[in-house]
Amino acid sequence: MTTPTRQSKRVKITSDVSATPKKSPYFEPVSDQSEPESEIENEASGYEDEDQSVSEVSPPPESEEDDDDEAERTSEDDNPRKRKPGRKPTVSVATTKNTQGKELWRPGVKTDLAPGEQVFIKLPKARQPGKTPYKDDTIHPNTMLFLADLKQNNDREWLKVHDADYRQSKSDFDSFVECLTEKIIEKDETIPELPPKDLTFRIYRDIRFSPDPTPYKTHFSAAWSRTGRKGPYAHYYVQVQPGGSFVGAGIWHPEAEPLALLRRSVDRKAHKLKEVLMDPLIRKECLSGVPKDEKKVVKAFCASNSENALKLKPKARSSSLDKAIVAWY
Repeated sequence: MTTPTRQSKRVKITSDVSATPKKSPYFEPVSDQSEPESEIENEASGYEDEDQSVSEVSPPPESEEDDDDEAERTSEDDNPRKRKPGRKPTVSVATTKNTQGKELWRPGVKTDLAPGEQVFIKLPKARQPGKTPYKDDTIHPNTMLFLADLKQNNDREWLKVHDADYRQSKSDFDSFVECLTEKIIEKDETIPELPPKDLTFRIYRDIRFSPDPTPYKTHFSAAWSRTGRKGPYAHYYVQVQPGGSFVGAGIWHPEAEPLALLRRSVDRKAHKLKEVLMDPLIRKECLSGVPKDEKKVVKAFCASNSENALKLKPKARSSSLDKAIVAWY
């Protein structure tokens, strides 16, 4: 019994098929003879002849390379903006005060750069403290300068570029709030000790129902109550702003139910509110130093709150309340 031999899967090349590839016309050997070669010699040439023909191909003369380089330099001189592909020259640009509003980082500003060129804009660093060191119990002048600049450039692109100044100013205000919290707790035991993030307000404005489209507040503010800056309780309030810093206390825009309770309390116990207004410190700091006269004090108090006064008396109100106190609502 004969064992079958294993057949190779390779295709056998018969004698009819030429094993050598056809020679490319680009690799023809250089011949000094003027007579044409026969077809048999061309068919019999193999890879060895191709390697030999490649080695025999002479490089272009140096004069042609020099002419190409000179023509390339001439074209670059005529068109200075035209660059070779792959090159990406960079241009460093610094903004100045004369280009305010036309900074390259603003959208829509033209750079007049050729294709392939790039612009690298150095982000401004935070202001140096100068001769005035940063302290926890005071607001640094750089913080006020930042808020003044923000008022002149109240847009997202500007704040993104000046993020270093914003973070430095925010840190300065947080340190001030943390120090002020200790002073408030000494006077009011109902105020808990909370971190600045639970006391300070965000710098972003709610512009959903506002005709003013500016995205940021131009001040820093914080509030203290039994539950921090939020909650239904009365607050102590501090606002830092160039030319408009102030302190306050009370409830800002209370809901309908607590507002009704407040009005009822003032209606029934108006004398307690008058006693608070007659305090010398209140008259000096909040009522522009009005003399110790009950009618003048009430009138000055109503004038300072005229923006929030109601045009009509609430239906559930009593007629025994002073007319000056009614104007406060």
